[in-house]
Amino acid sequence: MATLAELASAKTRLGDAAIDHLLRLTASWSLLADLSFSDLLLMTRVDAPSGDDQLLVIGQMRPNNRTTLINDDLLGTTHPGANWPLVRDAYESGARVEGELRVADVEDLVPTWCIPVRFNGEVIAALVRLQGPLRGSASLYEFQYLSVFERLCDMVSEASFPYREDAVAGPGLPRVGDGVMLLDAVGHVEFATPNAVNALHRLGIYTLADGHTFDELGLKARAIERSLEFGLPTLEELDLGHDVAILVHGVPLLAQQRVTGVLILVRDVSDIRQLNRVVLNKEAAVREVHHRVKNNLQTISSLLRLQARRSEEVETRTALYEAERRVRSIAVVHEVLSREPGEEVVFDDIVRSLVLLVEDTVLALHPVEIVVNGELGVLSTDLATPLAVALAELLTNAVEHAFTDFGGVENDHVGVVTLNLYQEDGQAIAEIRDNGRGLGEDFSLDVPKSLGLSIVRDLIRVQLYGEIEMNNVPGIDGGGTFVRVSVPLSARL
Repeated sequence: MATLAELASAKTRLGDAAIDHLLRLTASWSLLADLSFSDLLLMTRVDAPSGDDQLLVIGQMRPNNRTTLINDDLLGTTHPGANWPLVRDAYESGARVEGELRVADVEDLVPTWCIPVRFNGEVIAALVRLQGPLRGSASLYEFQYLSVFERLCDMVSEASFPYREDAVAGPGLPRVGDGVMLLDAVGHVEFATPNAVNALHRLGIYTLADGHTFDELGLKARAIERSLEFGLPTLEELDLGHDVAILVHGVPLLAQQRVTGVLILVRDVSDIRQLNRVVLNKEAAVREVHHRVKNNLQTISSLLRLQARRSEEVETRTALYEAERRVRSIAVVHEVLSREPGEEVVFDDIVRSLVLLVEDTVLALHPVEIVVNGELGVLSTDLATPLAVALAELLTNAVEHAFTDFGGVENDHVGVVTLNLYQEDGQAIAEIRDNGRGLGEDFSLDVPKSLGLSIVRDLIRVQLYGEIEMNNVPGIDGGGTFVRVSVPLSARL
């Protein structure tokens, strides 16, 4: 389905500025549909080479508080101008035209308003209101709604609605059904719907609102004051302690660029704010848990390092240092989770910390550079932790062992370990390549000689249900070693 901008650019002569004006109108016109209890169409003239009078529907809005009159989706449809004479009259006169039109699938003639949409002094479209059957006896509030709708229609014709500053009554903002209050030009309340009165009661205000200003009611709403003074749409949240929160949305009403009143949409968002606080508290608790786990792992790491320093046996000291490094690699994951708790983590932040960890803990007898290319993005935490341990082990193994007894290093040869990361076909791929001496002839990943490779193999194949391969790579300076790890991104059973 083409968008308004695409339809207007392809089939009309409207410029970018005019199209932007229409986009802002359709971002706010749900307010118009609800106030008028009517379906709305936005129609503009087609740029037809033959000169035919054709009208293009570039927008359609249904009311939230009344049954729709038009079941079909008319967006993008083209109609002969003769079928919509009121639209043609609105274009030519530049004024609102009222009458009746025949609408498909509707037995009776439909009361219709056609409001010219003016921009830079020129009529660029017509806002068509198709009024459905009204109730037998309309309430006082419905008459007030229709009166405000008429004032907004005048603003559409004057190009003062939509507002340049912001959209109104859009997603997440209060709607007409949530509660409505109307202020006059000096801020006195002209009427308030029952839902709006209930919102005032929630704020501890039980005085009859009609005829009073907000200051007289004891309600401080600076956003509404700005709407009255400057004619700008505003949004403010009024609180009463920690339990009550009322969202107030000011929609200024203008005539000849003067503020004649403010339509106020209100919504009780206390439950939403309470839920947000609960979520934030839970996130803080989860963050604290990860922080404490990280601290505990760092304590274990310190104890292992201290024990290693006190050990006289070389093999024991080496084993303790390796265990200490593995614990620190797990702590890296929890450190990232302590900043952004959740079931997913940005793995690239972990990779950067792992590289620093390997560079800090490995004592190489030759210069080695670690290069990281690509990224894995966001991974689930149950995948990130074992994968981080495996990559730390593989990087450490490459830096420590790839260049031992390698003649190139005595000739100022710099060892390079490259880590390539990417996603492909639902798999997280990590490739590690070095330019070292390569694997021995008797090397077998199925029967590894080191504990580190045994851990990596079991993590990848058993815990992550992935695959790992290690091969010699022929090349310059005696070749090197290539390791490819692939693990599924989907949830594991």
